[in-house]
Amino acid sequence: MIARLTGKILEKNPPEILLEVGGIGYEILCPMSSFYAMSDQGSITLHTHFHVKEDAQTLYGFISKDEKILFKELIRVNGVGPKVALAILSHLNIASLMNAVANEDDALLAKTPGIGKKTAQKLIVELKDRLAKLELNGSNHQTITASANINPNTQKAAQALQALGFKTKEAEKMLSAIKDDALSTEELIRQALQNK
Repeated sequence: MIARLTGKILEKNPPEILLEVGGIGYEILCPMSSFYAMSDQGSITLHTHFHVKEDAQTLYGFISKDEKILFKELIRVNGVGPKVALAILSHLNIASLMNAVANEDDALLAKTPGIGKKTAQKLIVELKDRLAKLELNGSNHQTITASANINPNTQKAAQALQALGFKTKEAEKMLSAIKDDALSTEELIRQALQNK
């Protein structure tokens, strides 16, 4: 099991990064909250979850251990796979997710791509007691925010939103509402998710 990696980021293509560790490049999928917290230079440590299924082996990475813990709790829910769990953690920060479950806010959870009202209600039922018992370190993840429009990074941002579960037209619509021409790919994604 690969539980943690420390290395240098070679490429950032949201929601995926290429992390070089000891001369080996690891492709790692990260929630956007972790993505925003990464610096472009120097070494970074990610808490990782290695997910194996019949047709794929995928590595997921998180800046904080709390995010990894929540990811693992989410994928324990029947019908919620890693892709949906990643979308939930990209859409909601740790505090927002915990509050949504505690307050039974299925409407907020259902705004996540890949989550309908029934799945949101199932998440609340299955997670309410488990999340209340979790001892998290109190990570200071900020709510997803930013600002953006037609610039060379728009296509990359659209691809990243599609990788998070949004349909092509939905991703385009989200990005077309952003009016700042100078934003990076990450900022475009952040603003699109905030405006969702």
